Amino acid sequence: MTFASTNQKKFDEVKSILALRIAVDFAQAELVEVQSDSLEEIAREKAKSAYARVGKPVIVEDDGLYIDSLKGFPGQYSSFVFKTLGNAGILKLLEGLGRQASFRSIIAYYDGKDLHTFEGTVNGAIATRAAQGGWGYDPIFIPEGAGVTFAELANNKNDYSHRKRALDKFAEWFTRRD
Repeated sequence: MTFASTNQKKFDEVKSILALRIAVDFAQAELVEVQSDSLEEIAREKAKSAYARVGKPVIVEDDGLYIDSLKGFPGQYSSFVFKTLGNAGILKLLEGLGRQASFRSIIAYYDGKDLHTFEGTVNGAIATRAAQGGWGYDPIFIPEGAGVTFAELANNKNDYSHRKRALDKFAEWFTRRD
């Protein structure tokens, strides 16, 4: 199985989550990312783009941070918002607002014929300040039941991870198919 992305850290997580069930290699590739209000549609189109680039069965991932008090923002635009505002900008936007949020991951598999998606979601909240470590939104997202951010969970992040939940669904499907 090939995981296609430009994000090495994301691949490292995918590989460690699937390690005991599915061997995964990495195709570092810029993929077509359509503008859509649907995280699933973005992932589906990325999977088609990835397959066209690598020519073999692939999985891709798209995810989004959805903040309730911001009406779901940044959602499917999370990558762009992180690059432009960063965690400090998100924290500034939330001053005086509610902090409930969720993180969603869509894993899309495409083999040139069949296209399947798998979703994982974790509820939680946005911290009042960024923690040290982690990457992306890890320093500010506190998954429900953890009491600390993804960044502070370090090696225990997968106990709560939206990505792991989606990958577990994919692995269960992939290993059971004929």
